[in-house]
Amino acid sequence: MRADVPPARAASAAAAGGGRGSRRAWPWLKRAGIALFFLAVAALLARHAREVDWHAVTAVLRGYAASTLLLAAVLAAASYALYCCYDLIGRRQVGHRLRATQVLATAFVSYAFNLNLGALVGGVALRYRLYSRLGLAAETITQVVALSMLTNWLGYLLVAGVAFVVFPPALPEGWWLGSDSVRLTGTLLLALAVAYLLMCFSARRRVWRLRGHAMTLPSGPMALLQLALSSANWMFIAGVVAVLLGGRLDYPTVLGVLLIAAVAGVVAHVPAGLGVLEAVFIALLSHRVPLAELLGALLAYRALYYLAPLGLALGAYLCMEAQAKRPAAALESARARDIARPAARRRASP
Repeated sequence: MRADVPPARAASAAAAGGGRGSRRAWPWLKRAGIALFFLAVAALLARHAREVDWHAVTAVLRGYAASTLLLAAVLAAASYALYCCYDLIGRRQVGHRLRATQVLATAFVSYAFNLNLGALVGGVALRYRLYSRLGLAAETITQVVALSMLTNWLGYLLVAGVAFVVFPPALPEGWWLGSDSVRLTGTLLLALAVAYLLMCFSARRRVWRLRGHAMTLPSGPMALLQLALSSANWMFIAGVVAVLLGGRLDYPTVLGVLLIAAVAGVVAHVPAGLGVLEAVFIALLSHRVPLAELLGALLAYRALYYLAPLGLALGAYLCMEAQAKRPAAALESARARDIARPAARRRASP
């Protein structure tokens, strides 16, 4: 230590340097953890892929009755409809004046892209693009997006809390996570959902700031609506998978495994949870359902809940882009005419 530097200042400088070092190291540690998770998922999928009878998987897909696929499609459509209503909650909370049809169309396109391409592309970037073209300010869009995400995960807290406490999934033997740990996790999730409700009903401070953005706490009845819509949405999503499994598993089991897979997909940052969803279902349910039937149901689920809506959303997005370009083209044409008229008058004058 230099003699001219006071010990207290040297200690604080060392602590600050250590803090900067830990902050620099954290992103690398996070990436390393995600990479290890990817490797584990890839290894699990590769191991099971060698054991899969892909002809049997194809037979499962071909063997679905039209009524089964129709019921699964109806549940998927109901889930999308509920999710789109999250943005209507944002419209009510923020007070912007876009038509409900515009809000629902924007939410549908964003959700389909979100599921398939990731939250940053669909949930955030596309929403900003579409809403800004409809005239909303960036601050308003931020509040709508934040409220939609909050609504989605509030329902998760409630549904997962109840499912893990009352119907904890039967984990394979030898797993490090036991039923007591699952119930404890469910209790914590329920506590978070209840705490949010209590805040919305009783908090005196209604405006909160996060990274410079002001967020107004919803009223108690609005919070109940958030929980009701989002909880129903998560239950409909699990219903799609349960229907495609043809009753081989009870609904609470399918719901619990789907909720675990949802969090695993978010942690892994994989668009569409590709591979993660399958890995979780295989790890938790392959000892109860033949692998071919399990993979067939998951592939059908992806087709109905991810790919089919994405096709519709892509068509809707192209229509939105075309509609947005027409007024711009008309305005440019009008400006060109306004410029051309004085020039024509000058040429016509003697």
